[in-house]
Amino acid sequence: MSSVELVGVAKSWGESTALHGVNLAIHAASFCVFLGPSGCGKSTTLRIVAGLESATAGQVLIDGKDVTTLPPAQRGIAMVFQNYALFPHLSVAQNIGFGLSVRKVPAAESERRVKETADLLGLAALLERKPSQLSGGQQQRVALGRALVAQAKVCLMDEPLSNLDAQLRQEMRRELRELQRQLGLTVIYVTHDQAEAMSMADQVVLLSQGRIEQAGAPRELYARPATTFVARFIGTPPMNLVALEGGRIAGSDVATGVPAATLGVRPEAVRLAGAGEGFDAVVQSAEYLGADLVLRCSVGSESLLVRTEGQHQVAPGTAVRLAWQAADAHGFDAQGRRVH
Repeated sequence: MSSVELVGVAKSWGESTALHGVNLAIHAASFCVFLGPSGCGKSTTLRIVAGLESATAGQVLIDGKDVTTLPPAQRGIAMVFQNYALFPHLSVAQNIGFGLSVRKVPAAESERRVKETADLLGLAALLERKPSQLSGGQQQRVALGRALVAQAKVCLMDEPLSNLDAQLRQEMRRELRELQRQLGLTVIYVTHDQAEAMSMADQVVLLSQGRIEQAGAPRELYARPATTFVARFIGTPPMNLVALEGGRIAGSDVATGVPAATLGVRPEAVRLAGAGEGFDAVVQSAEYLGADLVLRCSVGSESLLVRTEGQHQVAPGTAVRLAWQAADAHGFDAQGRRVH
């Protein structure tokens, strides 16, 4: 499959700037996820790769070839959208093979490719059905089949699972990832859902206000967030970000040993400590989640979330002691950049 590279890609509409000089390399046969909140520029970036939007500046390279000015049909890409856009009057087979008929692929080859794709996606028994006779997951597979049958170099997906319920979305995440590995596809996938990004991606690209905050493997973004934005966005619950005054938690005498403006520590890294360990805190609230219990604790003028085992029974107002390993502490400067 093909590599994709963005070199200084920018996009503006008048005085409004959607992308600020994005630089990114996506390896061939990898699964790359563009992640971020609404309006961060992830879909705009995808549409520029597809050729559906033109970049104000910069280049788009596919397999080292500059495709910046080429129309979508000449870029060797396929797309799957949030809206499946299936033709209601056509059968599953006709929907999958529609693009082949438009490109006048010989009938025998078209039939063979449609059958192979249907077999791959578990749609072989549904080829004569209309979209209205399919479940949401089956419709999504048909939309995916239409992209795969084109045998494109790169497959672009814009929030393709957002219309499915939670359980089906989880199943489709697994199926998509297995399919991508099996076929060696280069996939660029847009989502606002960190669970999709973390569970599927080889490379997560987290965007904010038209800029890449951090790009790397899911474990890298979780374990070493480059900014406070990344720290807040990745993780459930998100990382605790606590103001420091002279290395101490604001409003307290708790020394952290972190020379920074802000301390970051994951709720799951904070533990309920025994007597003589850690520091004092007071439980403000407790949220029982079955396997986990999430406590909000006050320390000085700050609050800390603690994710612990659900078997603990801790009522609001309880005095507790908290501690964490020094290696689990992160430091950020006043601009939100990682320094420790």
